[in-house]
Amino acid sequence: MADLPPQLRHPEKAHRPDQAQPKKPSWIRVKAPTSEGYKQTRDILRENRLSTVCEEAGCPNVGECWSQGHATMMIMGEICTRGCSFCNVQTGKPNALDVFEPGRVAHAVQKLGLNHVVLTSVDRDDLDDGGAEHFAQTIRAIRHRSPKSTIEVLTPDFLKSKPGALETVVEARPDVFNHNLETVPGLYPTVRPGARYFHSLRLLQRVKELDPAMFTKSGIMVGLGEDRQGVLQVMDDMRAADIDFMTIGQYLQPTPKHHRVDRFVTPEEFESYQRAAFGKGFLMVSATPLTRSSYHAGDDFAQLRDARLKKLGLA
Repeated sequence: MADLPPQLRHPEKAHRPDQAQPKKPSWIRVKAPTSEGYKQTRDILRENRLSTVCEEAGCPNVGECWSQGHATMMIMGEICTRGCSFCNVQTGKPNALDVFEPGRVAHAVQKLGLNHVVLTSVDRDDLDDGGAEHFAQTIRAIRHRSPKSTIEVLTPDFLKSKPGALETVVEARPDVFNHNLETVPGLYPTVRPGARYFHSLRLLQRVKELDPAMFTKSGIMVGLGEDRQGVLQVMDDMRAADIDFMTIGQYLQPTPKHHRVDRFVTPEEFESYQRAAFGKGFLMVSATPLTRSSYHAGDDFAQLRDARLKKLGLA
């Protein structure tokens, strides 16, 4: 028992709001969004009645990203069928899918002039295909309205879906297929109880089997109670699944009811993780306290393509 992280030794304490919270360090403090670009992005999203993970998950980078017209569209509603202890998205029974949403997303992408767009969603275990066809329809709608835009999807795990869900998304040919592992496997019972670590790994490995040219991406949060060896093992697992791009960011507790922050990882530790990940063969790594899956996604995608070309000796 002594070798287990605190959340597994005492799972009943994992969400306790009365536990002392580490003081937030200066390196993860951000300014409130006030720019004109932020307001313009917000207005376009409101006009098209679109949700974003930026708002729903309380992303600390929303001011910076929206000021540049970048927003991560969250499709299939704002209510998730899962109850992960790190996530601030509402849990419950979702509404029926909005068949007009793919068109509205495509219109917003065109109006924002996005060169690279990130699509994510809540988990929809209530749907036979987990929402895979809705992802595919949205990808096709964006391709029609903004053919030059590259598309990155950040999907659920499709754990409870009927066979063929993953294939439906891959066949729509997004440029990047992202699915986050979120944390080390030992913390899944308290951090991501509705998911299965090796199922998520296999999902990403299967993407490469279906389309070897498609970029794959995954990320984890640190500061949840993991140790360095656990993070390095996740890196090895990801490389064994042929994942191209890894992100690592600091976990921030959304409310006192959520999983507490175990500690704030220093920028120097993030740099060390980044060096280790590149050393293990990832084409692209983003590891900083404020890194999130879609943070600087467009710039990172350009670097990802260049890294592949260089590896193939074509650049």
